Amino acid sequence: MNEQTLSRRLERVAAHVPAGARLADIGSDHAYLPVALMRRGVIAAAVAGEVAMTPYRAAERTVRENDLEQSIDVRLANGLAAIEPGDGISAITLCGMGGETIRDILDSGKACLTGHERLILQPNGGEQPLRLWLMSHGYRIVSEEVLRENRFDYEIIVAERGDPVHYSAEQLYFGPVQMQTRSPAFLSKWQRLLRERQRTLNSFAKARNVPEHKVREITLQARWITDLLG
Repeated sequence: MNEQTLSRRLERVAAHVPAGARLADIGSDHAYLPVALMRRGVIAAAVAGEVAMTPYRAAERTVRENDLEQSIDVRLANGLAAIEPGDGISAITLCGMGGETIRDILDSGKACLTGHERLILQPNGGEQPLRLWLMSHGYRIVSEEVLRENRFDYEIIVAERGDPVHYSAEQLYFGPVQMQTRSPAFLSKWQRLLRERQRTLNSFAKARNVPEHKVREITLQARWITDLLG
């Protein structure tokens, strides 16, 4: 993967960035996503934020080698602190971290959000607590998708501030949009996870001293997945 050939996962993230956006890519790593979008003429400007020195230097190098220093600011900062008031950011991408980590970055950086940004989030697990944070802070999930790459299932969640919305426990678990669209990749993911939950319950049955709340939790999840798959 490089700034010319993104991974399939990042290509799907890129597809949700609006044309003409001013993008903040937080946890940008090598800055491949903002550089690719700038080279394609999709975005007007970008901030590439990194908290660690090594990926920060890598991002600087990618931007410099593509002669994009005038269009992409690479900043060493913690989370949304990379965004400055004059940036006029209209889209934020957070990719390749746990859902709880993305939630915590959004929560600790709330003061940096105007509410006009589109959030394009690609969590590696932990989608449920991330969706709960979005709902609790006035964000409506406008698009979701599942894709499988290198034997892993990845989810992309796109959210925008809007009228208050209430998602059920099942919608927070599976994704409200995905429950409606029921894509083949989504159904395949949950078929795999149902088999995993069933194996876990079988191992619980043979084990001693498994906490009762854990048995209840996995049993409930298995029932939800069974109902979802019909």
